[in-house]
Amino acid sequence: MTATEQDDHKAQMKKLQAEQAQRRRELKDPERGLVLVHTGDGKGKSSSAFGVIARALGWGQKVAVVQFIKGKWKTGEKQFFGRFPDLVDWHVMGDGFTWDTQDRERDIEAAEKALAKAGEVIASQDYALVVLDEINIALRYDYLGSNAVINVLEQRGKTRVILTGRDAKPDLIEYADTVSEMREIKHAFHNGIRAQQGLDF
Repeated sequence: MTATEQDDHKAQMKKLQAEQAQRRRELKDPERGLVLVHTGDGKGKSSSAFGVIARALGWGQKVAVVQFIKGKWKTGEKQFFGRFPDLVDWHVMGDGFTWDTQDRERDIEAAEKALAKAGEVIASQDYALVVLDEINIALRYDYLGSNAVINVLEQRGKTRVILTGRDAKPDLIEYADTVSEMREIKHAFHNGIRAQQGLDF
């Protein structure tokens, strides 16, 4: 790199630095908990939420997880976060995948109980972060209505909430502050490879 190229690069970065500093000065604290939606057909929606949990724990913040679909099966994330009993409350409310239960009334009842538990932990405002894992699946199959979920979210105060699961409803996407879509490009499952312990669960 020539001296001229280095000077040009430095000038560009200095301009970018000033622009970023100005943007930070213009940002404001919303004085309410943000709502995030992790959706899309790709892998990593719940995993991303669990990463945010790790970040919150790094700051000593209290977290709750309400799982809407996943049943009582053992997962690495539940075992790991179980090491933080004073900071993480984990509620497994689902009966398993909908194709396993094959009982719509039972699935609706489980989803409603999970939403009631979510409402309880969110309204308490005892948590910095609440993750509603796979709630979008319960909405996708109309086990819950979007209005009922939004009513629960309205009680959050400064508690931040993450909703995971594919096919997020448009009104929840509109309501949320941040929406991330995981897009599948390739998945080992489609090549006949079963889920891997420590990677997929």
